[in-house]
Amino acid sequence: MSKVAIIRGTDPPDMVVRALEMVSASEAVPVEKPVLIKPNYVNTQHPSTGITTDSRVIEGVVAFLRKHDVNEILIGEGTGFGDTIEAFKVAGVDSVAKRWKVKIMDLNSDELIEVSPPNARTLKRVKIAKTALESTIVSVPKLKVHGQATVTLSLKNMMGAMTPKGHMHGHLSENIVDLASVIKPSISVIDGIIAAEEHETSGSPVEMNLVIAGTDPVAVDAVGAAVMMIPPESVKHLRLAEESGLGTYHLERILIVGEPIDRVRKEFKR
Repeated sequence: MSKVAIIRGTDPPDMVVRALEMVSASEAVPVEKPVLIKPNYVNTQHPSTGITTDSRVIEGVVAFLRKHDVNEILIGEGTGFGDTIEAFKVAGVDSVAKRWKVKIMDLNSDELIEVSPPNARTLKRVKIAKTALESTIVSVPKLKVHGQATVTLSLKNMMGAMTPKGHMHGHLSENIVDLASVIKPSISVIDGIIAAEEHETSGSPVEMNLVIAGTDPVAVDAVGAAVMMIPPESVKHLRLAEESGLGTYHLERILIVGEPIDRVRKEFKR
């Protein structure tokens, strides 16, 4: 049974560490590989808008990894709109990186490797950042809705590691799953401190003060959807991801630790 932690509070770094300890996330991190922390900076907006990842959540991931003796840590993203390094500065990621002596990287500038996803539905070939292919990935998305994909959480967040991003939208749900079959997150941490309803890049902020984490990205995304009162079974890419063996979206097969969904959920406008 997949385990997902929901933590509510006011200290994001501590919340993240607690959540990751509750799901034994250190077991998902092989010490011999570098770790790529992949946040969501689709654009350069501040995290208070609900659109981009809060740097305090990233800092919690770094603290957890260092606590478990992971030394080679990189924070990497490839923004869809704007400059990635500027997005890092706006969110305060550069300060986190300096404080913890970890590297930051624009994945849009990384060497690209063309790969063929196994048993691909629609994404037959895709160019992916070499760093993503060679690292253990911690996906750190924002808790928010999406006009086409219904939700944009840890699986869809992998789009920041590939190019050209515009090619994904023709068969978005299928392509999300095909991409995740190549670069599946080993750990997922949803930043639900300030979430976003109505739209993925220009939505309205919703204060939730939550962190949702686990080692099954499909289960984490299913819980994230349920917290927004979106039935996980209504999210096509979650159904397809389970069919592809990437995890489970069925809430009855997920052990929720920390806060129960019923205590923290809120209906998000779409």
